[in-house]
Amino acid sequence: MKKIVFLVVMLMVFSCQQEQKNTKLSGAIFGTSYSIIYNGETNYQSQVDSLFYVINKSMSTYQANSDISKLNRNESKEVDAHFVKVFEASKRFHEQTNGVFDPTIGTIVNALGFGPKQKMERIDSLKIDSLMQYVGFDNVYKADRFVIKKYPQTFIDFNAIAKGYAVDVVADFLESKRTVDYLVEIGGEIRSKGMNRVKEAAWSVGIDQPNFDGTQSVLKAIALHDDAMATSGTYRKFKIDENGKRFAHIIDAKTGYPSKSNLLSVSVLAPNCMTADAFATAFQAMGIKKTKAFLKNHPELKAFLVFENEKHELETIALNEFPLN
Repeated sequence: MKKIVFLVVMLMVFSCQQEQKNTKLSGAIFGTSYSIIYNGETNYQSQVDSLFYVINKSMSTYQANSDISKLNRNESKEVDAHFVKVFEASKRFHEQTNGVFDPTIGTIVNALGFGPKQKMERIDSLKIDSLMQYVGFDNVYKADRFVIKKYPQTFIDFNAIAKGYAVDVVADFLESKRTVDYLVEIGGEIRSKGMNRVKEAAWSVGIDQPNFDGTQSVLKAIALHDDAMATSGTYRKFKIDENGKRFAHIIDAKTGYPSKSNLLSVSVLAPNCMTADAFATAFQAMGIKKTKAFLKNHPELKAFLVFENEKHELETIALNEFPLN
């Protein structure tokens, strides 16, 4: 009798393992693609679409009727709860990085052609200097649901943090539905929890090889365990001026010029994806030496740096025990 009961229990366990099913949602959003995988059969596509709509309506500089676009045109100072959360987080990151992370750098980003108009202006030192007077997150204030800019010309751009925030919003939604195993990815920004139950393995993600020719290949694959990861790189997104000079999209908020660094890619692990997204951009602007110094005082962050040495060879550095397998 005991053997029969044991056999029935084993069959039930095996049956449960066989029934594990992942649902995958994917598509285009925020000018990039997204992929959401979670253990379960309920399809949350309509709810995810609604979340994306609200976030776009709040912070997309590419939508004319969004809160941020109206604020940048000085048509309205009122913003929604999502904007407030990202604004307050940006203030913290701005202070922690001593001004390196600064969403008001959007003024320069636009001039270099990386903004909504994607048209590069004629750039010289006089132009940069004239625009830099409007850069500075300390000159932007929040009062309840209203944001006040000291200078009407200041342009706020949350592109260095909004995708990570959107990942967190979707992940939090899944957790509200008691989903304990998921992987949410938007444009390479990722948050995971649990494991891939179908494969009975940890979620595996890849860090791209910096390829200047536009091709894509994986440099390093890592397993994520209840982590969020974001990557910032300079090898894909750049503009070339009329003199053939290349400008990367990572701007030094202190000078207004594209950051000069041999860093090609920075991947950051953090407790949430909004934080990982912001610091991946900040570290790219800081460079290797300052990033190392910063991370000594921030054990909650882990980073993987890919850079070009003096021989134009790729090298990597793992900081704060960034996982290498």
